[in-house]
Amino acid sequence: MRPIIEFCASNMHHGTDKVMKNLEQNPDFDVIEYGCLGNCGQCYMEPFALLNGEILAAESADHLLARILEKIKEIEAMYDLFGD
Repeated sequence: MRPIIEFCASNMHHGTDKVMKNLEQNPDFDVIEYGCLGNCGQCYMEPFALLNGEILAAESADHLLARILEKIKEIEAMYDLFGD
């Protein structure tokens, strides 16, 4: 299972552009940038991304990257336990 990580171009002022570029380095991740993800209130307030459709947000871009990577590890562990 390849994680799908989606970013909003309008959220890049929070530093999520660096998070996106970091994650794009991993060929096992599908990283997508959209002009808008429809979460305008959240987009204005804090860094966020969607991971497999689930909103992940944090107080900083660095914390967002850590949350995304942590959540991916949790998902991988579940697949290891229960399979596809």
